[in-house]
Amino acid sequence: MPMTDEPDLPQGETRRQGQTTSEVVDFHEYKNARNPPPVTFHRRELDQILRLYGRMVGEGEWRDYAIDHTRDRAVFSVFKRSGETPLYRIEKNPKLAAKQGAYSVLNAHGTILKRGHELAQVLKVFDKVLKLVET
Repeated sequence: MPMTDEPDLPQGETRRQGQTTSEVVDFHEYKNARNPPPVTFHRRELDQILRLYGRMVGEGEWRDYAIDHTRDRAVFSVFKRSGETPLYRIEKNPKLAAKQGAYSVLNAHGTILKRGHELAQVLKVFDKVLKLVET
């Protein structure tokens, strides 16, 4: 098959002599549509998560973490020990942004503890409530 600068036609279609197409496709849009980049945490989101992580490490609650970036979500997993299953998963799922909120916190069993549109509000699930102790 000779090399040309003309776009490929769908299977079974043939091009007649002098026939052209007026469709122009942006290469970056085409590439991203075929192989979308993974969902990631932005710098400010990661700063909030790591600030919480540092506090919990200081309290002796958490000891290790892992970050996963997939096509549909970004996950920050928190571990008590690195060989175990994660205690908590902080997830960002942009497909849910218009509905329930893109951010959620799940426990080790997969139960959603908190979900919302703002990461800071969702991370408040880890804030401890102080109790008044009478002596």
